Amino acid sequence: MNRRYRFRRVVNYLNLATPFGLLISIIGGAARRPGPDGLILAFGYRYGFPIAGAFTVGNVVLTRHDSLDDRLIRHEGRHATQWACCAGLPMLPLYLLAMLVSVVVCGHQASYNVFERLADLDDGGYPHAPVRWRRRRHIG
Repeated sequence: MNRRYRFRRVVNYLNLATPFGLLISIIGGAARRPGPDGLILAFGYRYGFPIAGAFTVGNVVLTRHDSLDDRLIRHEGRHATQWACCAGLPMLPLYLLAMLVSVVVCGHQASYNVFERLADLDDGGYPHAPVRWRRRRHIG
């Protein structure tokens, strides 16, 4: 495993994000297995929230599905790096705030969410929704 992914894995354990993700996977009844780049893939998560096809807490990628495609795993891996950069658990309120901003801007929770944009909207399967309002130019 690449040194940066080992570093990310250690940071996400120390900042308690990965242990929190493991707890969520246990409560959600997900089966865990090692994934690429130090990720832990948790399949069969049984709750309907959040509504995304997969979500990441620390280095734990949770999904209700039985498998994930490579693009989505890369997208979720970028979120694992964001958890490490945001010092762990503070990522949760920051992400929720970014989601709220995106809903206000365009009506979709991910299209203008800075964390989703940095993780690549296309790899996450999210649309590039248009902004709800535009500044009007007055002529005259």
